[in-house]
Amino acid sequence: MQQHTSQRQAQSVMITGASSGIGLAIARAFASAGCHLMIGGREAPEEVQTLLTELSIEGAKSVHYNNADMADGEAVRAMVAAARHQMGSLDVLVNNAGIQHVAPVEDFPANAWQQVIDINLSAPFHAIGAAVPLMRDQGFGRIINIASVHGLVASVHKSAYVAAKHGLVGLTKTVALELARTPVTCNAICPAWVRTPLVEAQIEKRAADSGRSIAEEADLLVSEKQPTGRFVQPDDIAQMALYLTQPAASSISGSSFTLDGGWTAQ
Repeated sequence: MQQHTSQRQAQSVMITGASSGIGLAIARAFASAGCHLMIGGREAPEEVQTLLTELSIEGAKSVHYNNADMADGEAVRAMVAAARHQMGSLDVLVNNAGIQHVAPVEDFPANAWQQVIDINLSAPFHAIGAAVPLMRDQGFGRIINIASVHGLVASVHKSAYVAAKHGLVGLTKTVALELARTPVTCNAICPAWVRTPLVEAQIEKRAADSGRSIAEEADLLVSEKQPTGRFVQPDDIAQMALYLTQPAASSISGSSFTLDGGWTAQ
């Protein structure tokens, strides 16, 4: 007899792009909750062995690693199948992997555009498409898409990223409607600036262009958009993701949760 969705606790979690930054914070949160984990990244498996050990020590029941190429739709779908096989179920899918390229639209390289779209938007599409039948059959599922404040508003020189993240928010709503009569929910989290390796690269480029220090450019970057003047912390996002898997969140679907220090309130 299947457990009712409002009573069941998530036990098995797959997180893409989880070897650093936001994804790693999410992995740590679910490890502390005692879940089985499948984490994705682009490193060779032996390079992340220390991380896998740390997640086990932090409470994960088991930890599996998959270095599938997120730009390859079939590889993404195979990762979902591997997660289900290795963990025995797939209760939570967190689509977090993402890349960035910054350039004016007239100078934006076509290959960079395609890569951003492939990894930031098409990979979640493939992962969701593979996960939904599994979740529907087992009578429980939580899909969480790590979008961005750029899924709601735009910034200059980020045409591909903004397009992909707007698309991811739209995908979230569509999937939620398609699954509305099932015990599977789909939501998005839209953080503003988080000091991840991806954002750090942007700060370093700004500093190189301006001649200012890394610290000065970091302060300028966050203050331009976020009234709080503070970066969003990865654990803030991780705790929101954790909440969306709890029984109390069973009626939340198709929503976008903005963690942006007031950015979109302006």
